Amino acid sequence: MSAPVRLNHRVSELFGFSRAEAEQFIQNGWVSVDGQVIEAPQHKVTVERVELDPDARLEAIEPATILLHKPSGIDAIYGDKSASTLVTPATRWADDPSGERLLRRHFHRLTSPVPIDAEASGLMVLTQDGRVWRRLTEDAALIEHEYVVEISGEIAPDGLRRLSHGLSFNGRALPPCKVSWQNETRLRFAIKGVQGGQLRDMCRQVGLGVVSIRRLRIGRIALGKGPNGAMPPGIWRYLPAGEKF
Repeated sequence: MSAPVRLNHRVSELFGFSRAEAEQFIQNGWVSVDGQVIEAPQHKVTVERVELDPDARLEAIEPATILLHKPSGIDAIYGDKSASTLVTPATRWADDPSGERLLRRHFHRLTSPVPIDAEASGLMVLTQDGRVWRRLTEDAALIEHEYVVEISGEIAPDGLRRLSHGLSFNGRALPPCKVSWQNETRLRFAIKGVQGGQLRDMCRQVGLGVVSIRRLRIGRIALGKGPNGAMPPGIWRYLPAGEKF
């Protein structure tokens, strides 16, 4: 029996690539061992069948950004029920328009640069990409978020005007935002630099209770609609290459 060797060594031998090229093909999911895609160059092989996908391309290993429809009651970052645990190959949106190839490494070291309350639902960003992280954190005060807030109670006589401009949160005056009625029980907020708990507190200040909060959009990126309707809760899609917040 052959002695075990690293997969990138075997790929290099079989297909005439340099070791670095072999590693790149493997990490991009183009190499299978006995029919199973293996993304780890250090994976050991002996006599297994090693194949290269006919469509394989030598391309940069790009970090992934995932757009999740977070359900209400799921913590964004911490705990056994954190949002990242929902992101699996099985929960990818069937109507994902990105064209991205699903790779196991896309689920490693995902971080969330944009806060969303545990009780809120809607668009959540999970990324491996430092460029996306910097854009959403360093420019947070410049990027508009869109929310639909279901409310209860009676709004104060000048409540809509005050929601748009004139309230404070955590002792600081809030900048202007756009608030309008979607229907008689839902308000639509277009707001920048929103903080955890801020929308609830704003509604409280004008006499309203909050039944639910759903984030529809961050900058230019929305939850997404496909031929079968909007992306459902608990489902995710890739941020397509070239699209920016």
